[in-house]
Amino acid sequence: MIDALHHIQLAMPAGGEDDARKFYCGVLLFTETPKPAALQGRGGVWFEAGSVRVHLGVETPFAPAKKAHPGFQVTSLDAAIRHLKAHGVEPRTDTDLPDIRRVYVNDPFGNRIELLELR
Repeated sequence: MIDALHHIQLAMPAGGEDDARKFYCGVLLFTETPKPAALQGRGGVWFEAGSVRVHLGVETPFAPAKKAHPGFQVTSLDAAIRHLKAHGVEPRTDTDLPDIRRVYVNDPFGNRIELLELR
């Protein structure tokens, strides 16, 4: 029934688009993609990196996702950690799994993001 994951939706507070751009484009190296004209009045912002799509939508009242999270696969977790630290983002380590090394960061709104490397 399901063919693929099309996008991930995360919540953000109203007016947070510039902070989202700074983090998702400036730190995680996503590219902003235009929202369809019919949805532009709702606020929020959309991003892509390769085949990964992330949509940030305005939620009122806003509450960050502290447990639920996307897991973004990276080629080199060590390189990703160096990149994050160079941008002032301190990743949190967690227990690695037999086939996965991983760290967590929060976006500017407190949403949990996992970065992982397959072994």
